[in-house]
Amino acid sequence: MKLTESLSFRNVKGRPARSAVLLILTVIMTAAVVCGIMTVSSLRAGLGALEARLGADIMVVPASAVSKKNFENIVLQGSMGYFYMDSSYYDKVAEREGIEKVSPQLFLASASAGCCSVPLQIIGYDPETDFTVSPWIKKSAGGTLGDYDVVVGNDLSVFVGGTITFYGVECKVAAKLDKTGTDLDTAVYTNMNTIKKLIASSIEMGMNDFRDIDPDHSVSCILIKVADGYPVDEVLNDLNLHVRRTKSFRTKDMISGVSDSLSGVSVMIGVLMCAVIILGIVILFLAFTMSVNERKKEFAVLRITGASRKKLSGIVMSEALIIALSGGVIGTAVALLIMLPFNGIIEESIGLPFLMPDALMIAVMCAAALAVSAACGAAAAAYSARRISRIDTGVILRGDN
Repeated sequence: MKLTESLSFRNVKGRPARSAVLLILTVIMTAAVVCGIMTVSSLRAGLGALEARLGADIMVVPASAVSKKNFENIVLQGSMGYFYMDSSYYDKVAEREGIEKVSPQLFLASASAGCCSVPLQIIGYDPETDFTVSPWIKKSAGGTLGDYDVVVGNDLSVFVGGTITFYGVECKVAAKLDKTGTDLDTAVYTNMNTIKKLIASSIEMGMNDFRDIDPDHSVSCILIKVADGYPVDEVLNDLNLHVRRTKSFRTKDMISGVSDSLSGVSVMIGVLMCAVIILGIVILFLAFTMSVNERKKEFAVLRITGASRKKLSGIVMSEALIIALSGGVIGTAVALLIMLPFNGIIEESIGLPFLMPDALMIAVMCAAALAVSAACGAAAAAYSARRISRIDTGVILRGDN
């Protein structure tokens, strides 16, 4: 075993050009696998976090909101923007049959200069009726929010117990939420009293043009949980038919567009990963085949000096594993240097919920990538190892082959 390892290391070091080419190829292959797996996993985790945060069956918004360019991103992912309708629509919605729970939300996009610590989306909710935000608030803050208390998204550079200012109103940071991989990570949640004060303050400062909007009698959207025994589609159709000047959406249907995009990106990444792996195996196979053909006399001499056929195969396989594992480790490191520091840029470029997996899952992915790298190297060298174990020593040494 020691002889095999010694010869394999010497052969790899003795042919630096060939070894470097194979190493670079393995690095690229492994890095592509790690980046691909982490990207797909992050997209799926982001979608799962988004689904968990919604918690409602139906969302009702003013009909005019649908025409907004980033409407779905505002209501789903917390992108900056706002729209309003009269709060009387809340009572109209609550009166419809088949509704178990109903709760309003109020949006406010903070301005970027002269009024606020940072530009972001502020989302007000009603603690008495809420069933979507409160579970996350309780998990993070341990209770409901008082006036001028806020819960901030994970990406905001503020600390629990600190303060953040909007339109001249200073608010206390009660807690930070878990990361979602969406713009909700830079959003702020507060109760209805606080957000109404913020809207009123923004109007007084002339920072927003809300026309005739009265924050005390306005809502941005209404979230609905359908009662058991009532089909969601029937309740949805009833709302669209009887609550005029509003538009009701099934939240799962709104997410389906994100899910379809995610599936398309996942398929594309999977195809690219398979193409890189197949190309890598083919090139490694050709490289090892050419190498074995060039080294037939070397192996014949080893055979004469007492090396068994199994030993010759072991030398070839050991060389492949040395290169594959070395390239796998370097490729994994390269992938982590790409994914971890630049995941925010990747998220923005993809435009989909993107939530990086935890350290344990990343470690599992890296181990899987190393296994793939080693398997590819072994598969590429297996044919060459089989051929070298069957060489006719006499014919080769006579120079007839």
